[in-house]
Amino acid sequence: MTMTDRPVEPEGKSGARRAPQDNPGARPGTEEPETAQERVNRRWNEILQETRVTQTGVQILFGFLLSVAFTPLFRELETLDRAIYVTTVVLGAAATGALIAPVSIHRFLSGQRMKDDLVDAAGRLMMCGMVLLALTIGCTLLLILRFVVPGVLAEVLVAGVMLWFGLCWYALPLYLRRRRNRRSRATDA
Repeated sequence: MTMTDRPVEPEGKSGARRAPQDNPGARPGTEEPETAQERVNRRWNEILQETRVTQTGVQILFGFLLSVAFTPLFRELETLDRAIYVTTVVLGAAATGALIAPVSIHRFLSGQRMKDDLVDAAGRLMMCGMVLLALTIGCTLLLILRFVVPGVLAEVLVAGVMLWFGLCWYALPLYLRRRRNRRSRATDA
C-alpha cells in the first residue's frame, strides 16, 4: 500500500495511535493493538525492506558466479569442482527467483484486494529464498576454498560457516520466538 492508497480520515477522526509512553494507562513495553489492515500493511512493508536487502546480495553473488565460467582458469576445473559450480549457479538462480517473486506477485495481484494472501506467499518465498541463498553462499565458499586451502580444511570451514548461518538465520529466531511464547504464557497465567 502506497501513501496515495491510504484512505483519508475525516477531521477529528485521526487514525494516529499514541505511543505507549503517551498513554498513561498503557503498560510499559506494550504496544497498542493494530487492526488487521494495519498489521498486513506493516508486514508487507517489512517484507519489502527485507527483499531489498536480500535481492541486492543475491544479484551480486549471482553475477559473480556467472562471470566465473568465462575466466581462463574455469577450463582447468576438475569434474567435482564443475559439479559444485553448476550446483552453485542453479541454487543462485533459484534464490534469485524466490527473492524477486514477491515483486512479480504484487504486480499481478495489485488492486485485487488480496494483500493477506500476497503477504503470506511473499513471506514463504522469502524463507525459501533465504535457504537457497545460504546454500548458494555455502557452495560458493566451497568452490573458492577448495582452491585456497589444502585437504579437507575447505569442507570444515564451509561446514562451520553453514552452521553459523543456521544459528543466526534460523535457530536464533526460533529460540527468541519460543522464549517470547513462554513469557507470554507465564504472564497470562
